[in-house]
Amino acid sequence: MSIKSDLKKDGIEVIEELDTLTINSLAKNISSKLCSTFPNFGLDETKLFIKLSRLNMFVANMPEGMAEANYFYKNNSIYFNNHIPAEDREEFAIHECIHYIQEVKDKKNYLIRMGLCDYSEFKIYGLALNEAAVQLMSSKIIGIPKDFVKYYGISFETTSPSYYPVECSLVNQLAYLFGEDILFESTINSNDNFKNKVVEATSLKTFYAISNALDSILNNEESIIKLNNKILENDDRNSKVDNLVNKINDLKEHIKITYFRTQNLIISSYFDNMFNKINTLEEVENYRRKLYTFKDYIATAEGYTYFNDYYIETMNKLEHKYNMIENGGLETAVSITTKEQSKFITIIKSIKKLVLSIFGLKDKIEE
Repeated sequence: MSIKSDLKKDGIEVIEELDTLTINSLAKNISSKLCSTFPNFGLDETKLFIKLSRLNMFVANMPEGMAEANYFYKNNSIYFNNHIPAEDREEFAIHECIHYIQEVKDKKNYLIRMGLCDYSEFKIYGLALNEAAVQLMSSKIIGIPKDFVKYYGISFETTSPSYYPVECSLVNQLAYLFGEDILFESTINSNDNFKNKVVEATSLKTFYAISNALDSILNNEESIIKLNNKILENDDRNSKVDNLVNKINDLKEHIKITYFRTQNLIISSYFDNMFNKINTLEEVENYRRKLYTFKDYIATAEGYTYFNDYYIETMNKLEHKYNMIENGGLETAVSITTKEQSKFITIIKSIKKLVLSIFGLKDKIEE
């Protein structure tokens, strides 16, 4: 299929091509910001500028709901939505330029990998994981502040309130648990370092379950956009429109269910595995701190209690484990119950009482 056919299929109509001076200005600013934000990823600012300045850039009409900018790997081009002011193009170009940097092609110019996303002959793996990671990188470069938002009945804090917010929320949890640096390094350099770290701490099955869940959320969101566009084509409210609205509501509910299943999987798979590896009092304290801080990364919803329940249950087990380690592995009930409470156990009990009130603070959200 030709580039022209690809663009027509996606509803993109080219209006004009950006001039060389504009492209070079964008390339210079973006290469400088990428290298200063991520100084340890092996990026060379001069080489990066030369690479980005070779991109083709166009202004185009795009369908409602489509991303404000799109990178096409077949002709190394970025297409900007016509309604974006010229001074705002750089913000949207950053995400697409990262895609250009991370792409890996074979000798026949076929795309085989883009960051955390693998392209095979029959299926694409990790598309949403990669998009979310790229967006988190872009938000970090731009310096977007955290904001409380609510989508599909899911409330959370994010640095990407407008672009892939739900996917970014889950991937940000992974960044906290496994390290932001290794996530972003794998994203821009297209390697398996991040994947291997997740697999080592959980399992290969868990990694693919998370990746597939993210793809499912992204696919459902794209379906919602298409259905909304069909509704806009109908002037009057009728049974057909009502049917489309019902389909949208079903998709939104599925996204919500998928999100919390995935969040719960991330919590249980990581913290269960880490709990079993605790052997010292220092590791007990590190574990407690990491689980406690995870509350700042999760999403909540009406009736959602999984993390709170998991936290309290795990703190009870952690208190017992602390006693066992402190007593040299003695397992008699007497030695546990007669042991004077340590300062650490007092802290744990205080935190357990505090957890419910902490979650009560999460009402400042955008509808």
